[in-house]
Amino acid sequence: MIQIRQASFAYLNGLVLRNINLSVATGEMVGLLGPNGSGKTTLIKLASGIIRPNHGDIRLGNTGLSQISRKSIAHSVAVVPQQFHIPFAFTTTEVVMLGRFPFIKTLSGESPADRQITAEAMALVGLSQLAERRFDELSGGERQKVILAMALAQQPKLLLLDEPTLNLDISHQIEILELARRLNTTQKLTVIAAMHDLNMAALYFDRLILLKEGQIVADGTPSQVLTEDRIREVFATTVKVEMHPTTDVPHIIVTPKRNTVR
Repeated sequence: MIQIRQASFAYLNGLVLRNINLSVATGEMVGLLGPNGSGKTTLIKLASGIIRPNHGDIRLGNTGLSQISRKSIAHSVAVVPQQFHIPFAFTTTEVVMLGRFPFIKTLSGESPADRQITAEAMALVGLSQLAERRFDELSGGERQKVILAMALAQQPKLLLLDEPTLNLDISHQIEILELARRLNTTQKLTVIAAMHDLNMAALYFDRLILLKEGQIVADGTPSQVLTEDRIREVFATTVKVEMHPTTDVPHIIVTPKRNTVR
């Protein structure tokens, strides 16, 4: 699906990613982990073509991403960003319809097919009953589902999620990740997500990639990546890793640095 070869990227204040080599096959579900500033969001932006590497090459299928127009990329790749601001009083339907923009012909306006795909995307994430609600009146969890529906309205082959559960309560976190997992399983949708919660990542992603200071330090199954020594090395935090009581994945238990338990 996507190949990143020897990719490096620097903002004005310094190098963020260095010599990244990463291949993700069609149908994989991959979680990106790492401390703040390790390069997770930048890697998502590179994979989507929003930014281009200073060095290296990124290929979508057999074609270099730099050779594909932004509109053509949007036919295959959809992004759910950390934050999404709508400056106008758009309804849920109008926001989700923005996902059809790459497919709408200039001056032709939306077609019945576009409206049908938009309605199906909203139904898929459970938003049909909020179709006419204003986006700015929705809760944080509902807004995140709207943005996910907008991405799904693009009918992508590759879905990129940047901290999709950030600031959501536990029920909405599970709902978003369960949906991503279901789409991955039933539609072979390739999913790459930057994640903050190590335990949620272990539960929902078969493959995890751990970043530290802009480099990949581990790539494998949750059991291979989330070891006590590696978490201590990357996050500078002492944890205890046990097996989850109901699934065969590691479960990270944070241990206090001092005796603060009451």
